Order: sequence, then structure tokens, then C-alpha cells
Amino acid sequence: MYLKRTSITLAGLAALCFSQATLAQKKYDPGADDKEIKIGNIVPYSGPASAYGTIGKVIGAYFDKVNAEGGINGRKIKYITLDDGYNPAKTVEQARKLVEQEEVLLLFTTVGTPPNSAIHKYMNQKKVPQLFVASGASKWGDPKGFPWTMGWQPPYTVEGKTYATHLLETMPKARVAILYQNDDYGKDYLKGFLEGLGDRAKAIVVAQASYEVTDPTVDSQILTLKDSGANVFFNITTPKFAAQAIKKIAEVGWKPEAHYLNTVSSSVGSVLKPAGLENAVGLISVQYLKEPSDPAWTNDPDYKAWLAFMHQYYPAGELTNLFNVTGYTHAQTLVQVLKQAGDNLTRENVMKQAANLNMPSMPMLLPGVDVKTSADDFYPVERMQLARFDGKTWVRFGKLYGR
Repeated sequence: MYLKRTSITLAGLAALCFSQATLAQKKYDPGADDKEIKIGNIVPYSGPASAYGTIGKVIGAYFDKVNAEGGINGRKIKYITLDDGYNPAKTVEQARKLVEQEEVLLLFTTVGTPPNSAIHKYMNQKKVPQLFVASGASKWGDPKGFPWTMGWQPPYTVEGKTYATHLLETMPKARVAILYQNDDYGKDYLKGFLEGLGDRAKAIVVAQASYEVTDPTVDSQILTLKDSGANVFFNITTPKFAAQAIKKIAEVGWKPEAHYLNTVSSSVGSVLKPAGLENAVGLISVQYLKEPSDPAWTNDPDYKAWLAFMHQYYPAGELTNLFNVTGYTHAQTLVQVLKQAGDNLTRENVMKQAANLNMPSMPMLLPGVDVKTSADDFYPVERMQLARFDGKTWVRFGKLYGR
């Protein structure tokens, strides 16, 4: 009898241990199971910021590649991408659909500062990751206040300070005119630039003009800024308005000695070509990604891998469009997070892994630029380098800025 009881007890313990091990191995929240990981995305495929639409498409193409190669830890990605037209009210509607109806595990690379701002509190109240936001607003790096939201690119404030530092080093007596989008995106860049100028800001900045994303053009703002007598222009605009501004400046014969262009509108394919490449000569921006139009990368193995990917999985994608590198790198970062998460595909663990990244040599990032996060650092990419457009491509110069 004793032996029988012991056997039963041991068998029960074995079963219990097996059950606990199984539970420890696999944990799921809505949007994940043994076969699938459901990812939500919101991008302006239409509207005034539709140039960003290719980001959503290239992400989908990269996930097609991942699935064709067996998925992530044996699971395929189901990617659901929706259009919000860069309209925050529509973003709210689409986010609710993805979270409450589609029950995605997370939202990934939702594009734009106003759209993401509209769902910021909602995502954190729902405790659903709002991961690798496609915006450099500083608010995406607040792990204490908004632990379910994380950015990806360098903060706009840091980029703004970088231009200010360069200006003070090269043209300390400059007269600057600034055009900016009238929302958190534009104001973040403006804040960083003014902080970078410090006590020289009042003497250096001679004119400011803003525009609304619903405005048809920025022609009148350009005329006003030209009349200010400024010899430096800081262009804080999204792609459509950036192209308009560059073209209008040439049309009215304004020739600022320096023209700084925020990196979100530095794409050769979607901004500079429509503006006229000849009109863009001399523009200064920053880079943290390898510019696909730069011949310096022709023989680079990572560029060749990106090119092969584009030809196979996104043949309709423009090969000089930097946004097709942006989506590619964002997708690679998420794949790394999901690999690290293993079989613990809870939303909490996804955020834990996103805050534990150390990718020192990620493909298509510039040398010296890495992806690194921690529990108190929600800014994955923080380094950048200045670049000047020569009529064909961006030519990098100087040191790396940032942290």
C-alpha cells in the first residue's frame, strides 16, 4: 500500500510539474497563439501625408519575407494595416478596431505625431503596446508616465539641437526664418532648435511662420519668411509641404545661405525629386539610416540585402525612397523583440523585451548608430550625422551627434 501511494504521489507530482512547465513555456495574450502573432498598423495611405504610406507597405513586405522563411519561433505574422488619412479622429477609430475587434497583440509603427497623440492615452489605458511609433516626438520616451508607448527614431528635439549647434559653429551671426507644422511634431523641432541656440535665439531667429496640415500650400508663408531678410531657413515640414517649400523658394529667388530640412522629409524619391533636384542642392539634414540613393553603399552587404528584399518582396517600391528603409528597419527591430519574447507572448513581456534591446550593428543603420533601450530609456535610436544634398544624393559630413 505504501509503495502504491508513493507511486501515485510521484505520478501526481510529475503531472503537476509538467503542467507548470507547460504554462511557463507558453503564455499568450489576445493576438497570439501557437501558430500566429497578430500585429496592427495604422498609416496614412491617403490624405496630406500619404507619402508615408509606403512605410506600411514595406513593413508588410518584410513580414511576408519572415513568414516565407518560417515565421518567428514557429509562428507566422498576421499583419493588419489600416488607413487613417493622417486624421487623428480616424486614427482613434482604427485603433479601437484593431484592439477591440481584431484583438491584435500590439500596434506597431503607427505614423505621425498627431495620430499617435490621439491614441496615446487609450493605448496605455488598454495596456496594449504602442510600439516603435513612427514619430520623433519626445513624448514617446516616457516609461513612467506611458509605459506602453515607445518611439524608435531620434527625438525631434535632439535633431533640432543638432542643427542649432551646427549653425552656431558655422554662422554665429545668422538671421534665421522658421516654417513649422502647427502641432506637437513641429513644436518639438522648434523647441529643440531654440534650446540649442540658447541665449542667442532672440537675436538669431528673425521670423517664424506655421501652417496647418489641412492647408493647401505654404506659398504665402514662404513669401512672408523671405521678406524677413533671413539668410538661413529651417524647414520643419512633412513631405508634401517640404516639396512645396523647396520649390517655392527657388521660384521666388530666395537664396538662403543655409537651408536645414528635417529628416522626416529628406527622402530623395518622395520629396526632393518632386521639388526639383536642382532646387534641393545644398540642403542640410541629418541621417541615421543608410540613404538608398547614396553610391557609397553600392557594395555594402546590408544595402545589397535590402535591394534583394525590395526586388523580391516589394518590386513596386521606389528604390530611392528612404521611407522604404525606415519601414524595413522598424520591422527588423520588432522581429528581434518577438524573438526575444519566445513563447511568452504577453503584452507585458513584449514591452519588457522592447525595453531590453542591444543591437550595435543593425543592417541599414549608419556605422556608429545602434538600437539600444532599457527600462528607463525608450529612445531606441539616438545618434545621427549631418548630411548635405549635392544634387544627386546626401553626402554625410562631420561627427555623430546625440547620445
